[in-house]
Amino acid sequence: MKKTYYPVVGIVLLIALLSSCKTSSKSEMQNPNIVYILADDLGYGDISALNPDSKIKTPNIDKLASEGMFFSDAHSNSSVCTPTRYGILTGQYAWRSRMKSGVLLGYSPTLIEETTPTVAQFLRTNGYTTACIGKWHLGIDFKLKDGTYHEATPGIDFTPELRQFNDWKQIVFSEPAKGGPLGAGFDYSYILPASLDFEPYMYLENNMAVEAPTDSTPGSALYAEIYATGAFWRPGRMAPSFSFEDVLPTFTNKAVEFIKKQKGSEKPFFLYFPMNAPHTPWVPTNEFKGTSAVGEYGDFVQEVDKQVQQIIETLKNNGMEKNTLVIFTSDNGAYWRPAFIERYQHRSNFTFRGMKSDAWEGGHHIPFIVKWPGKIKAGAVSAQTTSLTDFFDTVRDLLRASENEKPRDSFSLLPILTGQQESIQRAPVIHHSGNGKFAIRVGDWKLIEGLGSGGFSTPVNPEPQPDDPKDQLYNLKSDPGEEENLYFSEQKKVEELKSKLKEIRGY
Repeated sequence: MKKTYYPVVGIVLLIALLSSCKTSSKSEMQNPNIVYILADDLGYGDISALNPDSKIKTPNIDKLASEGMFFSDAHSNSSVCTPTRYGILTGQYAWRSRMKSGVLLGYSPTLIEETTPTVAQFLRTNGYTTACIGKWHLGIDFKLKDGTYHEATPGIDFTPELRQFNDWKQIVFSEPAKGGPLGAGFDYSYILPASLDFEPYMYLENNMAVEAPTDSTPGSALYAEIYATGAFWRPGRMAPSFSFEDVLPTFTNKAVEFIKKQKGSEKPFFLYFPMNAPHTPWVPTNEFKGTSAVGEYGDFVQEVDKQVQQIIETLKNNGMEKNTLVIFTSDNGAYWRPAFIERYQHRSNFTFRGMKSDAWEGGHHIPFIVKWPGKIKAGAVSAQTTSLTDFFDTVRDLLRASENEKPRDSFSLLPILTGQQESIQRAPVIHHSGNGKFAIRVGDWKLIEGLGSGGFSTPVNPEPQPDDPKDQLYNLKSDPGEEENLYFSEQKKVEELKSKLKEIRGY
């Protein structure tokens, strides 16, 4: 027995050792989970880690920044909701799609066409479980009583009539819709169709109404002086049990539930978590009312900060934190009027000019924080000019995908995140305002076509007088507030940037 005992033991030990090495290797090579937290209308200046003068407390987002990398020159690809979301998921500017300006509404059909690749489809193909929980705002094809779906004709631009669709009586809410998150590559979804100030006020789970909007609301805070601020929402159809204050906590609870379900799974997951806050209506729960020095808006931002903490703690408590790439950002700048700056002595959009919807920096210069323990150096700061469209190619680079299928307007940030490079070569960043005004950023220089903001700030699109400049040119290094238009003194730079914009845009 002795002659055979030790060799057998040796073989058993060798097998165990090889198995251990294989398991260790598999663990080391496993692709990370990805959690993308997208705040809605959150300004750069709201984050206390980024703005020392902020009157809002954001300790959990601050902590995320201290544990990861912060990009000081990050931009949303649009200064309003829908087109930014399109860019994040497709890696393309939304003006390349059927939608050339503005946003979709709650009954609008799907914007992302079936032939357009998305980051969710890519990750699912590469073994990820994918989920979208939160504000969708990219259209969904509701089923109609005649058996058809309210869907857009491919190649036809969205018209106001197509976006509006007020004949809700034609919709069969007891039947699943098409398109939406499931059509964009998500395995699971729990969404609000659009913003929390657009009907229908209801949830859809996997494209199916959780509760049909058989009730209605007359709207709230509709008078002009507080339009699109405070507890503002438009009139329309609503599910009987729908509560505006409960939407943000509901989404967070669903996200926490999804993360917990992934524990023990051999597959990594991608959670796209587009919050509905602090976009209007500003409806903080009782726990946060009166907790800030910036009114309902500041209270709502502090509730957003708490939801971020819940997501991070859930990852940590379930042993997922170390192998999860977390991104926190905003879809555009804050809707923060000059009167609010004066009243609260708080600059939601930091020192930048303008606000949400504008081509000026306040419309699209946003917070962007990425954490990945052990891979991204804690407390790192990058000055790389970047766009939210860059997410798709960063993910592709992470999974070592072929360059042949690179998204058109997306450029990988992975070399910067991992510390291999301080900067990357990328095409100029294109900005797009709510009204469709274009701007281009190359190095320190920014050109805006035409005059005005192109958004919510005044003047919007003034016609130039005979002696006026025709466009706007700013040097953001010497003039970050975009106060001095260098159109006449830097004509060569104007023509150079206009030529680059035409080349990228195609016209």
